[in-house]
Amino acid sequence: MNNYWKGKKVLITGINGFIGGNLAKQLSMLGADIFGLIRNKKPSTYLSYENLLSKVTLIDGELVDKDLIVRIISEEQINNVFHLAAQVEVGVGLKNPFLTFESNVRGTYSILEAIRLFPDSIESIVIASSDKSYGSYSEDKMPYKENYPLKPIYPYDVSKACADMISRSYACDVYNLPIVVTRFSNIYGPGQLNFSAIMPDAIRSALGFTTFIPRGDGSQIRDFIFVEDVVQLYLVISEKLSRNPIKYSGEIYNAGTNKPLSVRKVIEKIYENIGNYKDLENVIKLMSKKKTIGEINCQYMDFQKVNQFFGWEPKHSFELGLDKTIKWYEKYLKEIQ
Repeated sequence: MNNYWKGKKVLITGINGFIGGNLAKQLSMLGADIFGLIRNKKPSTYLSYENLLSKVTLIDGELVDKDLIVRIISEEQINNVFHLAAQVEVGVGLKNPFLTFESNVRGTYSILEAIRLFPDSIESIVIASSDKSYGSYSEDKMPYKENYPLKPIYPYDVSKACADMISRSYACDVYNLPIVVTRFSNIYGPGQLNFSAIMPDAIRSALGFTTFIPRGDGSQIRDFIFVEDVVQLYLVISEKLSRNPIKYSGEIYNAGTNKPLSVRKVIEKIYENIGNYKDLENVIKLMSKKKTIGEINCQYMDFQKVNQFFGWEPKHSFELGLDKTIKWYEKYLKEIQ
């Protein structure tokens, strides 16, 4: 894999996010030439904290600006694209569906149309989707399978399903773009600085920096996959796709651990790892009085297909990934105080 990525020109949308940042870190170690599209400069990102800004070229602009993306693709002769940028907050999707559709749907067809116009240098396009594209299935239908019909209802979920179908359209025999759609479970790990997400929010609170405010009763079932495992899978899929687009293009790949946990259990494991049992009691009491609205009740994934195609499986148990994540936040939160 190292030989493949050396000198490759890679565009990452959503590079300011923690997944994009972790991906950029690994790609820089492999010798890739990395470009990142950012909508606005943030003072605190994983890239800046890990001293990676000098190793990437950041371009200011909107994902929906097709002309800008055309210039990036054609002038920089981009080889590999990881489309990670999205409006990812379910709550924001409920409050502002228009913004969510603009970012996640229009943003996706804007970048794919730009590539369609200048495809010559492109070797692979990986589209980051979500398990939420499937919509709600009963627990006995879990884990989600790639051939399940998409039946989302809520705005964020619908936006990701639309982006999936658009992507597969650009991969069809009319346009033949080398595209793979990935649907992963909840990704966590170092660098997730969106503290509305359950893992960083609970970790920060358990460490005593804030007070945790539960958003529901914690009964929702979810699957959590560590970001280092996700990055390795992205790299494997992208390289394989570039080497054999006929075999892989248009495929959908799920990835999770197939070891679901309730949100309440995740919160308990976080507080117990840190040894904050007193605050955990209060959090559990608060959760018992809450009810979650606008979210799917049960979601988790396995890795059967990606294992069959690529020999991939997650290397981190939840406990190992959580331990690494908490150690990172302990250091980060102390340093930014």
